[in-house]
Amino acid sequence: MRKSYAIDIGGMIGTFFQTGERGMGSLGRIGMRFGRCGLLCLLCGLLLQPGLAPAQEPVPGAEPAELQYPISLAVAPDGSLVVVDLDLPGVWRLPAAGGAPELIVRGATRFRQPLNRPRCVAVHADGTILVGDTATREIYALPADGSGDPQPLTDGFLGVPNSLALDTEGNLYIADLESRFVYRVAVSGGQPELYAKTNARGLHISPTGQLWAVTPTATPLVKLPADQPPEVVVGERKFEFPHNVVVLPDGSALVSDGYAKTIWRVDPSGAVESWLAGEPLQNPVGLALHDGQLFIADPHAKQIFRVSLESKQVEPLVQAK
Repeated sequence: MRKSYAIDIGGMIGTFFQTGERGMGSLGRIGMRFGRCGLLCLLCGLLLQPGLAPAQEPVPGAEPAELQYPISLAVAPDGSLVVVDLDLPGVWRLPAAGGAPELIVRGATRFRQPLNRPRCVAVHADGTILVGDTATREIYALPADGSGDPQPLTDGFLGVPNSLALDTEGNLYIADLESRFVYRVAVSGGQPELYAKTNARGLHISPTGQLWAVTPTATPLVKLPADQPPEVVVGERKFEFPHNVVVLPDGSALVSDGYAKTIWRVDPSGAVESWLAGEPLQNPVGLALHDGQLFIADPHAKQIFRVSLESKQVEPLVQAK
């Protein structure tokens, strides 16, 4: 039987060069990945056929016991949390009160197959789950229960979708790390339109309907009004490696910073202060707000944390099966 081979070049580049959430400098990560005989293995794989290692499908009936690399999350209409797991790969649902996560869908292990490298998630008001996948350069729509095949929305138009944000009018905003632009597309699908030439890493719709973006540039936090230049909120490099942002009803914002192991607070004037730092946070990446609480996806801790906005009390939500 002929073997099939797969290499996640898109996921590798997205992870190592642009998102940086694994905790090393770019050169260090590339060195570890391709050091020693790694280059030789790569060349051998290319001689055989595109790829490095035989692709494997999940063993029938085998269920993962825990989150592998939770990187993004969103709150569903019923208050449960939908969590993207980059390394499983797949999508989980976590009860609002915490407990054992339930697998909604498991992604393909073959590269360029749906949900091989899921990186970001949003949930529509009707419960539809939207997942950005870097392996196929696509956004997929899933029913709330994960049944059926993932439905592509953009016909592979995107590069590296890293963050999603939904407005109340049914528009989906996409931060594309490859083009370094923000695109907009209807939830029903179609060809995305260019919304802003902003190198956004994380997106969020504020309570007033404004689109906010975290960037890796010298203006790391901006608002993105339609058909206007970005409105700078933070105009100097106050963060180490910002990933995502959420905006509170009072107009202040919270920014996750994986390298600093910190959640920063930015007041409406743009002043920055540490809001939550250190243990138990190891690498805070994904953020979501619901009912006076902040939810944090921490891939290094393999945990989802719930934090009271009032008391800052931190509670881990994931429990073993």
